[in-house]
This record gives sequence, structure tokens and C-alpha cells, in this order.
Amino acid sequence: MGMKDKAGKIQGQAKQKTHEGQQTAQQRGQQTQQRGQQGGAQHAPQHSPQRGQQTQERGRQMTERGRQNLDDAEQEMQERFDQDYDA
Repeated sequence: MGMKDKAGKIQGQAKQKTHEGQQTAQQRGQQTQQRGQQGGAQHAPQHSPQRGQQTQERGRQMTERGRQNLDDAEQEMQERFDQDYDA
């Protein structure tokens, strides 16, 4: 077998494996899409508004906590400053 024949054979095998991989990926994508259509469509409309409201509320709570932490840190720094310079 010549070098060209061997290279051509290897190239053909690589193309075949690539094609098989593409087919497998396509099948998996179709299966995933089918599962999403079966399961997701039943639950999404019921929970979406509640989840959005919960997320907004959590965001507000986190913002408030952040402000409180900043206020506490500023107060603590002021107290330390006062203690250092009162001594």
C-alpha cells in the first residue's frame, strides 16, 4: 500500500467518524428538544410570574442588606477613629 493510499484511507475514516459524530449529536439534540417540549410546556406558565416576583424580592433584600452592611462598616470605622484619637 502506497503512502497516498494509506493517507486517503485514513482521511476517509476520519470523514466517516466525523459524519457519525454529527448524526449522534443531531439525534441527541432532537431528543433533548422533544423532552423540553413534553415537560417544560406544562409547568412554565404556572410558575413564571411567581419566580419573577421572588427574584425581584430577593434582589431588593440583597440591596437592603448591602446598604445595611455599608452603614455598619461606616459606623464601625467612625467609632474606631474616635477611639484612636480620643486616647
